[in-house]
Amino acid sequence: MARLLRRTLGAIIATVLASTAPMPAAAHGAGAPNAVVTWHVHAQAAIFDVARQTPNAASRSFAMVQGAVFDAVNAIAGAPYEPYLVAPESSRGDSVPAAVAASAYRVLVSLFPAQADALRARYDEELTRIPDGRAKRGGIAVGEAAAAAMIADRTGDGAFDTSVTWPVSEVPGGYRLTPPNFVQSGAWYAYLKPFVVRDPTRYRVSGPPALTSADYARQLNEVKSLGAAGSTARTPAQTEAAIWWDDFHMVEWEIRRVLATGQRLGNLATARLFAQTDMATVDALISCYQQKRHWSLWRPVTAIPLADTDGNPATVADPAWQPLRVTAPSPEWPSGHACYTSATMVSFRAFFGRDRLPFHAFSPDSGTTRYFDSFAKAQAEVQSARIWAGVHYRGATVLGDQLGTAVTREVVRSFAQQNRP
Repeated sequence: MARLLRRTLGAIIATVLASTAPMPAAAHGAGAPNAVVTWHVHAQAAIFDVARQTPNAASRSFAMVQGAVFDAVNAIAGAPYEPYLVAPESSRGDSVPAAVAASAYRVLVSLFPAQADALRARYDEELTRIPDGRAKRGGIAVGEAAAAAMIADRTGDGAFDTSVTWPVSEVPGGYRLTPPNFVQSGAWYAYLKPFVVRDPTRYRVSGPPALTSADYARQLNEVKSLGAAGSTARTPAQTEAAIWWDDFHMVEWEIRRVLATGQRLGNLATARLFAQTDMATVDALISCYQQKRHWSLWRPVTAIPLADTDGNPATVADPAWQPLRVTAPSPEWPSGHACYTSATMVSFRAFFGRDRLPFHAFSPDSGTTRYFDSFAKAQAEVQSARIWAGVHYRGATVLGDQLGTAVTREVVRSFAQQNRP
């Protein structure tokens, strides 16, 4: 396990170094690396590259890590922002890198006890870079206190409750388990304790069009044409975008780091950006999954082969139809990925106070790097990309974007507000 984690970390770090612009030495103080970015890389290795958590489960894990990191860094800075959970007692000069390492490490070990040895090796290696002394001991104490608060707060939050399942129906339009594995997975997310929002049930979307309507036929026929595995209507650029956005190695993780590095953020600003964004994605997905459960519409991979049962003369069944990408095991309406990416981009826009900023990320699945000059363009592209992938109807992506935007606005209003002197 330790050897696997070391190999994985080496690959990720190489990607980060290759994809981010060099930074002036003064950006983080005497050329010191941004400890929050460093431990975000380590967190990704543990959460995805080793544990292989699904994107929704990974969102919770990242939010726990980054929330603890934010509280630790904020405390050492003198609590200029309201803490998420706690502001541990700290002394002037406590080591921020030590606090970041301790908070991230303790949360990761609580999440992945099977990786304890590998994580300890990584933690010890990072600590050797910090001079011994009172500042180091103080930073570790602050980080451990922040982590303990986060671990306690998320205990029993509803995560991974396999007794919760998606309702399945044989009625035309009702959700059916999706190929290739036809598994029940992820339904617990609808009941997960939110990180910031008061009431995730407040956020709702309008329902799907009636199966017999012209609107439904248009949406189904669009994804049938553009989202088929062997589609001739989809362009090569659209195929690349569909795969790039669908990669379980979420491009949004790298985008966070690219922005923090490219905009030369310090540890506190990075910690605040990462925590706000990760908590927004979780809370958006909770509302999204509640709406999925409520509307419980069949996915295109089910609807297109069974179109002769929907009562709509403008749809034609194709029993052999297959989407470009594998359909996630959750009902349609709205799109979870649209909710997630909207939350991410809206959080970025709110943090930086503008829409136009350059960023990019590499997808191992597509083997390509995509570049954007605004958050709005990314939001718009992911909506179409889910159709090109063959996994969502147009309305589901539009409404997912709207829901993610609305939830994130509450998160931004509530999280880490500036303390007044």
